[in-house]
Amino acid sequence: MSENAAKETYVVGMKQTLKLLLEERIEEVLVAQDADAYVTKEVEELAREKNVRITHIESMKKLGRLCGISVGAAAAGIVKKV
Repeated sequence: MSENAAKETYVVGMKQTLKLLLEERIEEVLVAQDADAYVTKEVEELAREKNVRITHIESMKKLGRLCGISVGAAAAGIVKKV
């Protein structure tokens, strides 16, 4: 993650992250280490295919907090600046 995390715009959830990855609008994918692999597999594979950096976050709870939500998240993406 970049050092300007406070200024980052996040998309949270598998569907939204996959959609923006397909549109090449994600600069980095964040994946919770405690999420089930079958849930995160597709987003990680697509990120690798698109040469997007993948960062693993310790837990779904921490990933949710990082993205500013009160529930856990299996995956999220940092949206590219326009």
